[in-house]
Amino acid sequence: MKRIKKLLFGLLLFTAFSSTAQYNSFEVKVTGEGDPILLFPGFTCTGEVWNATVNELSKNYECHVFTFAGFGDVPAIEKPWLPKVKEGILEYVSQNKLENPVLLGHSLGGALALWMAADGNSFKELIIVDALPSTGALMMPDFKSEYMVYDSPYNKQLLVMSDSDFEAMAQQMANSMTKEKSNQEIIKNWMIQADRETYVYGYTDLLKLDLREDLAKINSPVTILAATEPYGLEMAKSTYDLQYKALKEYTIEFANGSSHFIMYDQPQWFIENLKNALND
Repeated sequence: MKRIKKLLFGLLLFTAFSSTAQYNSFEVKVTGEGDPILLFPGFTCTGEVWNATVNELSKNYECHVFTFAGFGDVPAIEKPWLPKVKEGILEYVSQNKLENPVLLGHSLGGALALWMAADGNSFKELIIVDALPSTGALMMPDFKSEYMVYDSPYNKQLLVMSDSDFEAMAQQMANSMTKEKSNQEIIKNWMIQADRETYVYGYTDLLKLDLREDLAKINSPVTILAATEPYGLEMAKSTYDLQYKALKEYTIEFANGSSHFIMYDQPQWFIENLKNALND
C-alpha cells in the first residue's frame, strides 16, 4: 500500500510540473523546474525521442520539448516549413521570457539551434547532437544552396510514392540510424506518420540550409556530441573539422561505434557527456 501511495505521489508531482501546449508551427511540452533548456528533435521525430533525457534533466532544469508541425500528431503548416518553425520558436522564447536558454538539438534540431544562434540571438549554450551546419554539402559534392528547390523530380517522386514503397524506404533508413530493432521500428513509424508534404518540402528546407560561414557569428559556447558510424572515427573527425572550421571555439566528443541516434545506441555515454557539457 505504501508503495502504491509513493507511485501516486510521484505521478502527481510529475503532472504538476508538466504541461503541453500547441502553437502554429510546433507543440511543446514543459517538464521540470530550473533554468530553461529547449530540446529540438531530429527530422520526423517527435519529442518522445528525448524521454530518457528529460527524465534526467528535469530534476534540475525546466525542459521545453518540441515536436514540429507535420510530425507526430501536430498539424502540418504551409511551406516554407523550417523558417516558420525557427521564427515560431524565437517568438515562443520571447513571449515566455526565457532568458538565455540552453539549446539542445539532434540532427535537424541541431542545425536549427545553430541557425538561431547564428542570427545573433543570445543563448547560454548550444549542445549539438550529430548535426552539421550543411547537410546538403555532406550529401552532394557540388552542393550549392540555390540548387535545392521544391519543384524537383526527386520531390515529385516522393510525393506520389505508394505507402508500401515509402515504408520500405523508411525501414531502410531507420536501420542505418540506430542499432536495436525496437528503436529502428520507432524511427520508421515516425517517418511513416509524418505528413508527406512536410517530409518532402521540409527536407528540402534542411538541405538548402548552409550555415558553414555563418558559424563565425555564433558567440555562445558550443558542445558537439557526434556519432562515428557508418564511416568510422577518422572520417567523422574529418567531416566535422571541415564543416565547423568557421566556428571560433567548440568542444566535440565522439561516441565511438554509435549510429546517428546516440541517445538510443549509447544512452549512458550520452547522458554523462550531456551533463558534463551543462556543468562546464
